[in-house]
Amino acid sequence: MKYDDASWHYEGDFPQGLPFEASATHTGMFLAWALLRGLGSPLHTEELEGDLQTLRRREITPGAYFLKVCDGKFSDTDLNPIGNRFAQDYFDFSTGEYLTDYEETLAEDLDDIYQVADTWENFDLLKPVLDEQFRDWIADQEED
Repeated sequence: MKYDDASWHYEGDFPQGLPFEASATHTGMFLAWALLRGLGSPLHTEELEGDLQTLRRREITPGAYFLKVCDGKFSDTDLNPIGNRFAQDYFDFSTGEYLTDYEETLAEDLDDIYQVADTWENFDLLKPVLDEQFRDWIADQEED
């Protein structure tokens, strides 16, 4: 199952004047958070472990990692089972809250989400929001 593809954005209704890399920031932030939270699949934790270490050391930004390592495609092969269940509920663009949280946290004063800079400073602003959403989601799972 493919959650997102940067080409869906930069080949669609994408603001003129922005580099195509801006289409990857929002997904790169979520994927980086998931990987650093321990929700990555063996693809990242074993096969691409060197690249993951580069991300952990913050030698590459979240969006750049997503483009370089995942070719701008985010799918269920990137996450472990818990990560996938969370992504299906939270990241889903139609029914999830991720884009709303992303926009409210990082893009409130911008024209659109594509103008959010792919920086670790922005990641650090978004991380507590994602952590809280994940904690709430886990608590809801335990109640069921």
